[in-house]
Amino acid sequence: MHDTERLRLVVGTAPAPEVAAARKVLVVDDEPELLEALCTYLRDEGFAVLCAGDGPAAVEQFGEHLPDLVILDINLPGFSGTEVLRRIRLVRDVPVILLSARVHEVDRVVGLELGADDYVVKPFSPREVVARVKSVLRRAERGERRSSWKERRVGAISIDTVAHEVHVNGKPVTVTPTQFRILDVLSSHVGQTLTRDQLLACVSGEGDVFDRTLDRHIANLRARIEPDPANPRHILTVFGVGYKMVDPA
Repeated sequence: MHDTERLRLVVGTAPAPEVAAARKVLVVDDEPELLEALCTYLRDEGFAVLCAGDGPAAVEQFGEHLPDLVILDINLPGFSGTEVLRRIRLVRDVPVILLSARVHEVDRVVGLELGADDYVVKPFSPREVVARVKSVLRRAERGERRSSWKERRVGAISIDTVAHEVHVNGKPVTVTPTQFRILDVLSSHVGQTLTRDQLLACVSGEGDVFDRTLDRHIANLRARIEPDPANPRHILTVFGVGYKMVDPA
């Protein structure tokens, strides 16, 4: 495997005027030369850059660093870009720009229907992609200002996804990063049962979450947010499947 396929976080030295400082961009492509070129151009524009060369590495990087935008090739080793997109959407809703060598209009439509914010066909100029990144981020930032997306409420629980803060009945509650990640994912899918595998995929970047420890993390989280952890009202167990979060109101 090429070194660039597992390239870790690289932080730019000077932010571009148009972009907030240290905005993180994850670039995922299995072509080392293209990957390096995109990372270099983005770094030169002041972005913090993460690079991955396959599907599993992309999901790991996303879970560990929570980038602000993802540039994602559709055809990847490990598993496809569409599977990467599905998994990261379970963790956090961030802008995604798809890359593809396919040129048919149907492929473009399918990519956008998968939830991508933009679609770039290979071959392309790295400068064009950087321009698209800035444009998509500006649109996302305008949308953030118009909405209260950063604060999510489920019953008595308030989750601030930007400040990584949790309040219950208006009072701050201390949770670990892993507990926050689990709560963030569950609260993004209120009423929907998430399997154990889905939850594990979402929090795998924490490194200490395994099938045998997931229940312990859930129990500890309940102890912090539930009035009666032995009889939870917010995070429910769906026996034989996984967990779901509900609004008890």
